[in-house]
Amino acid sequence: MDFLFNFNILFYLLAYLAGSIPFGLLLAKIFAKVNIKEQGSGSIGATNVLRVVKQTNPSLAKKLSIATVILDALKGTIVLLIAIAAGASDATLWGIAVLAVLGHCYSVFLSLEGGKGVATGLGVFLVLIPIPTLIGALVWFIFGKVLKISSLSSLLGLTAVIIAALILNNGLNVGSNAPMYIIAFIVYYKHLPNIIRLIKGEEKRVI
Repeated sequence: MDFLFNFNILFYLLAYLAGSIPFGLLLAKIFAKVNIKEQGSGSIGATNVLRVVKQTNPSLAKKLSIATVILDALKGTIVLLIAIAAGASDATLWGIAVLAVLGHCYSVFLSLEGGKGVATGLGVFLVLIPIPTLIGALVWFIFGKVLKISSLSSLLGLTAVIIAALILNNGLNVGSNAPMYIIAFIVYYKHLPNIIRLIKGEEKRVI
């Protein structure tokens, strides 16, 4: 059992457990008295919070959606900042980032179901590769405003982060881009239903 007290293992567990907290689900249940797992897309992310809660309380829906984005992003960010303060290596930090996103997408508290990983991915990328992340956020914002399709703007923003990071942060200070690719793969994979709907022209807009 000594491995449980290993520095890296403790942070990896903390990252996964923190990532697993379904803030969108909790906020919607507590403040709007609705279960977003049973309505809309069934996702626990900010977009579904907005879509479901908006049906009964539009002003509350925006507040809860924004709060969900912030809290989901902070799940990875806070653990990373603690690890940085504790002197964790770059390799450990990227391990934390991957596990925080994995926890959000496959939450231990939701029978390994979860969200799409966009906000949590944004949070960890912002700490580890800030400039590419800001570029990606700008791309997401522009396309979100123009297209009003959450999934497409999120995927375009993520793609922009990857391209920018390959130019500005190639190797991620660990000699490999693998951690970034793993996070991107998880997010893309969780968006497969959205991608299929986009191809069919059936993806809903956020109004």
